[in-house]
Amino acid sequence: MRVRLLCWLGLGLVLGATSATAGLRAAIAVRVVTPDPLLPLSGGVGASEPSTRKEGELTVRALVVADDDTTVALVSVDFLGFPAVLGDRVRARVRGISPENILIGATHTHSAPDPYAFPDATGKTSADLDYLRSVADRAGDAVQEALGRLEPVSIKVATGEFKGRIAYNAYAEALFDPRGSVVAFIGVDDGVVRATLVNYAVHPEVLGSRQGICSPDLVGPLYDRLAARGGGTGIFFNGALGGMVTADCRGPDGRDIQTWAETVRIGEKLADEALRVVAGAPLQKEARLDCRASTVRFPVESPVIQAVLKGSPMGYKTDAEGKVATQVNWIRLGTAQMLTVPGEALPNIGAYLKRKMGGDNPMLLGLTNDAFGYILTKEDWGSFRRYEYISRTSLGERTGEIYVEAALKLAEAGAAGLPGQ
Repeated sequence: MRVRLLCWLGLGLVLGATSATAGLRAAIAVRVVTPDPLLPLSGGVGASEPSTRKEGELTVRALVVADDDTTVALVSVDFLGFPAVLGDRVRARVRGISPENILIGATHTHSAPDPYAFPDATGKTSADLDYLRSVADRAGDAVQEALGRLEPVSIKVATGEFKGRIAYNAYAEALFDPRGSVVAFIGVDDGVVRATLVNYAVHPEVLGSRQGICSPDLVGPLYDRLAARGGGTGIFFNGALGGMVTADCRGPDGRDIQTWAETVRIGEKLADEALRVVAGAPLQKEARLDCRASTVRFPVESPVIQAVLKGSPMGYKTDAEGKVATQVNWIRLGTAQMLTVPGEALPNIGAYLKRKMGGDNPMLLGLTNDAFGYILTKEDWGSFRRYEYISRTSLGERTGEIYVEAALKLAEAGAAGLPGQ
């Protein structure tokens, strides 16, 4: 009896120590998904362009973060977007994480195969559905691998202005958010950075689709630079890049320099600024994690989007009212507060959300959980000649209003549920 009691006491001490020291854990896994042979490239709604060569590799990256109560997977894929029909295939492949806690964002490169299967005027598409399914499967495998390799980490979180020629607003040069946010995941045992998450608003379209170069664009050099300079494995999430926050690859004559060398310059500059901003941030050794989800429904008013939903072989669905549904997430990771955006929000929406979220490190994960084109306010939608294209490729006039209301309601509920609130 005494031996059994001692065994139970010993087990209790072990379990108590494990519970007290478990804390935050994380791991990241990567899969290369460059098609071989190469496939046509998509830079937006419409026909794809032939691909003749590649620069860099397309990847899917899965960062899994967990504490004692919550596990979240942040997945980044090198495509124009990643529709929920593909995201749900990823989620179905994963065991051990709640599907609503698997967040999948697109970097928005304009030099990768068509992920939407855009139909042409005859109803045909250049998308390779088998390839897209294989990408989703490899993304799911990456999540599962990362989940199996979790290790104790501390984090650094920082937000600051990214200086230098990285991005600008092609519609109104100064109307964009120059701030970026960075989360560094640092091994507890050795102090080595395992992964660096970079959140910044910019179109990765230095190369574009018309040059026939399959590429992650500036995101590839961003990852290479982070790895070379002690940032571990990089993972990128875009921000409020709509209308039209793009890469600043303008030459002295004002024309775009669409070369790989310029792509490398911008990607490396983005990495250097991310590392500079996060370098002096305090170490958060007892960061907590929370993740909440809400379903949001949008009316589909755009004839262009209606045609894509109807004509694509991807199997997009609308409800009886002609609305599409998507998932919006709110995440708290230490001092970072994140909201997912199911498309390309315009900068004014992004700035408003960050201001209303409050805190020192508000982050918007653009093109995440879905990518329904541009998200405008009702005041901007269809109001200016400059906004004709982005209005046509938006779900409708009320998309921005519906999203902002739902996102802030989710953020407020999440903040209210935090300890000490």
